[in-house]
Amino acid sequence: MTVHETEGGPGAIVVGSGIAGLLTALHAVEHGCRVTLVTKDVLEHANTRFAQGGIAGVMFDDDRADDHVRDTLVAGAGLSDPAAVRVLVDEGPARIRELIALGVAFDRDDTGGFVKGLEAAHSYPRILHAGGDATGTAIEKALVARLRASDVAVIEHAFLVDLVVTDGRVSGVELIVGETIPTPSPRTAGALRGASGRVGPADAGRREIVTADAVVLATGGAGELYAHSTNPEVATGDGIAAAIRAGADVRDLEFFQFHPTIIGTGDSFLVSEAVRGEGATLIDEHARRFAFDAHPDGELAPRDVVARAIARQMELQGGRPVFLDATHIHSEDAAERAAFLARRFPTIDRAVRERGLDWAREPIPVTPAAHYLMGGVGTDLFGRTTLPGLYAVGEVARTGVHGANRLASNSLLEGAVFGARAGDVIAEDAASGSWPTFATPHFPADRNGSPVAKRRSAPQVVTGEQQSIGMPQPTAGVEGPAFSRAALQELLWADAGLVRDEAGLGHAASVISTWRVQQRTPVTEHDFEDENLLLVAEHLVAAALARRESVGAHFRSDAGAVAGETPRDRDAIDAEVVRTTASDPDPWSSAAHPKEPVAC
Repeated sequence: MTVHETEGGPGAIVVGSGIAGLLTALHAVEHGCRVTLVTKDVLEHANTRFAQGGIAGVMFDDDRADDHVRDTLVAGAGLSDPAAVRVLVDEGPARIRELIALGVAFDRDDTGGFVKGLEAAHSYPRILHAGGDATGTAIEKALVARLRASDVAVIEHAFLVDLVVTDGRVSGVELIVGETIPTPSPRTAGALRGASGRVGPADAGRREIVTADAVVLATGGAGELYAHSTNPEVATGDGIAAAIRAGADVRDLEFFQFHPTIIGTGDSFLVSEAVRGEGATLIDEHARRFAFDAHPDGELAPRDVVARAIARQMELQGGRPVFLDATHIHSEDAAERAAFLARRFPTIDRAVRERGLDWAREPIPVTPAAHYLMGGVGTDLFGRTTLPGLYAVGEVARTGVHGANRLASNSLLEGAVFGARAGDVIAEDAASGSWPTFATPHFPADRNGSPVAKRRSAPQVVTGEQQSIGMPQPTAGVEGPAFSRAALQELLWADAGLVRDEAGLGHAASVISTWRVQQRTPVTEHDFEDENLLLVAEHLVAAALARRESVGAHFRSDAGAVAGETPRDRDAIDAEVVRTTASDPDPWSSAAHPKEPVAC
C-alpha cells in the first residue's frame, strides 16, 4: 500500500466533486491550503450535474429573506436549525453572485433580468435556472473549469475505503485508485444511474493512503439504497459509512426525501418540480386532479406530501401510474406549447420524447422515487464534525438546514454556502492547533418540547468489529433473500420507503441484522459500496424505528398527526423567523464571521 503525505501546509483532502466539494476546494486553496480533491469517478460526474430545478436565493427586490427562512422552516416541519437556515438565506445571494462571477449563466429575460422560477412550497418565485432545466450541469461545468485552472491537485477514479484516524484525529484517507467497473446491470443503465461512464473491463485498483491535516467529506447521498432512485449509481453512502466507522456523529437518517415525479416508463428520469411550477397538474387515470385531497396547495405542496399523495392514488388504482398533465400550460396551441416546453425544459423534453411520449399533447405517466437524504454527518455551521480534522459538506452533511424535509432548490444553495464556509476556516483551524469540533450542536426542540439532540436518530457505534448498538438482533427463523444490493434496495423500498410502520421496519431491521453478521470480505469497489449501503441502511432503519411520530419525509402509518401541519406548529415557525432576525448574532453565524460579497 502506497502512502502519500501532503507537504507544505496546511494540507486538506476533499472527497467529492459536486458543488459543495468544488467550492470547498476553491475556497481552501485561496486561503493557503494545499488541497487534493479525490473523486469516485471523473471530476465532472456528481449529483450536482443532475440538478434540474435550480438554485433558490433572495435575488429580487420584492423578495424577503424572512420569507425564504419561513418557507424553509415550514418545509422542514419544525425540525430545521433556525441558525443554519438564517446562514443559508443570508449568505446565499453572495454565493450565487460568486457562481455568476465563475461563469454560470443563469437564464435571463428580454430585459436582462433573471428569469423567476416558482417551485413547490416557495411563497415567491425565487428559483434561478441555467439552460432551462440544466442548472446543475451549468454549475458543475463552471466550477470544474475554475478548479482545473487552480492549484488544486485532482485524483480521479479514487474510491474512499475509509478515513485514517490517528490519536483521535482524522489525518487522511484510504483509497482504491484506478479500478475500472464492469458494465452496469440493465436496472442501473438509465439516464441517471448509468450515466457515469463507469464502464469497462473489471480491473483492480491500487490501494493508497493520502495523509493531510484535514479531510472534507463531500461524497453526496445514498440513493442506491432504494430500488427506485433519481440518483446516479455513485450515490452509495460512502462518506456516511466511513464517518460511522470512524465514530463521527450521524443524525436524521430517517429523513429521506422521495421526489414525486419520475417518468413512469423506461429508465428512471426526474421531471423537475419547476414543471408543476409552470402550471402542470397531477391527474389520476380518470383525469381528476387528486393532489388537493392531500393538501390545500395541491401540486405545489411540500414534496413529501405530493409523493405520498401519488403513492396513495397509485395504490387506489391498482399500482398503475398517475399522470403529469402539461397540455394546458403556456398556450392553447399544441405546437406553441411544444416549442415552449422544448425551450424551457430541454433536457426533460428530450427524455420524454426519447420514450415515445408527446407531453405537449398528452399527459405522461409519473411515479415517486428516492431523491435526497436530509440527514447525514452532523456538523456545525462551518462543516466541522464531532471528529477533529473531519468536515462534511453537501448532501453527506446534516447541517440542520433541511430538518425533516428539504425545500425545493435549497440543496445547491446549501452546498455552495456551507462548502465555501468550510473552505474558509480549514487553514485557520489548522493554524490554531486545537481543531475545534462540533461539540455543542444547535438542535431545536421537537414538537413535544424535548431537545432533539437527546434522542439519537442513529444507533451508537463502537470501534473494533464496528458492531452497531440499538438494532434488533437476527431473529431465528427469519427468511429472506441472500444479501445483494438489489435485495437490499427492494427491502428498503418495501419496508422503509414512502410509508412506514413498526412491522415493516422491524422486518427490515431483522433482515439487515442477519446480513450484517454474515462474513464477507470486500475486494472490489462494488463490494465496498455494498457494505457501505448495508451499514447506512442499518442506521436508517434504526433511526426510523426510534422516531415513532410522523414528521416531514418520515411518515409512519401507525402514528398520529404529521408534525408541522397544525396551526400551532406554524405559529412556532413564525416565532423562530422573528427570533433569528432580532436576536444577537449566534457565535456560529455569518454575522460573527462576515465575508465580502462577490460582485457580479
